[in-house]
Amino acid sequence: MRVRRVVPDIQSDDLEESRAFYGLLGLEEVMNLGWVMTLASPSNPTAQLIFMTHDKTAPVTPDMSIEVDDVDAAYAAVLATDAQIVRTLQDEEWGVRRFFVKDPNGRVVNVLGHQASHGETGSGAHAGTDTSTDADTDIGSATDTATDTAADARTGGGSRTPADG
Repeated sequence: MRVRRVVPDIQSDDLEESRAFYGLLGLEEVMNLGWVMTLASPSNPTAQLIFMTHDKTAPVTPDMSIEVDDVDAAYAAVLATDAQIVRTLQDEEWGVRRFFVKDPNGRVVNVLGHQASHGETGSGAHAGTDTSTDADTDIGSATDTATDTAADARTGGGSRTPADG
């Protein structure tokens, strides 16, 4: 199993205030759905922060998100331990498959993977889509969109659809 990205998720009551503060440090907004916003470095698009008022489909707001290439293998590995599953493995309508687990420090980790059959075109997991957003997109999609959007802004290319999630 390969880790694609690790992103801290920060609960925020004021996304605008968070955007303004972290903008002072060079981060730019690359995705905002009103309840979740991703800021990224324009020079290093995988350097990201996610701010959330809540999680749209889960009972808790996670502390971090880890995107992996095989979420089913990650889920099986976690189930083989005594780790506490906070949210079982589920497919989301926006094209991610994810589960939440508590780490040994009590932190809630959103472990996710993108579903290859959910609206992708081109090669690779995130190719050939545009930056339009979907109100039901979760942090998995947010981190994915952030990386591609920041990279596209630097290179002048690419587009994403909300179906890529």
